[in-house]
Amino acid sequence: MNRITLEQANAVIAGAFAKAREMALKPLGVAVLDAGGHLIAWQRQDGASTGRLQLAVGKASGALFLGISSRKIGDMAGERPTFLASLAPIAPGGVVPAAGGVIVVDANGHAIGAVGISGDLSDKDEACTLAGIAAAGLTAQA
Repeated sequence: MNRITLEQANAVIAGAFAKAREMALKPLGVAVLDAGGHLIAWQRQDGASTGRLQLAVGKASGALFLGISSRKIGDMAGERPTFLASLAPIAPGGVVPAAGGVIVVDANGHAIGAVGISGDLSDKDEACTLAGIAAAGLTAQA
């Protein structure tokens, strides 16, 4: 498989929302991108704030842009703040340095897309991201 289908993207979103309900989280927004950073699917739960789309896409696209999870980008921010600040004007979908953006890979470890979630604490967003990817039968980058 070299891409995430719309059906899989919708399964990611459904799985992420199921995990959010199980964890009793604040309303989330979930974005699923293809390997080129293009939006495949987006949904937000009732009550999610208006900035969730941009934040979720920024987490996912930043992960694709740098080839690492948005959690690792957040870790990098403390070590290399000038480098991270320089990304804003050149990263087409943005870069949000907080957990919740995870790259999806194929059986060979090649990126086929990414998922970004925003709405609650970043660690909780990431838990829903991983749950959604697994629910769709896809693989998160290690």
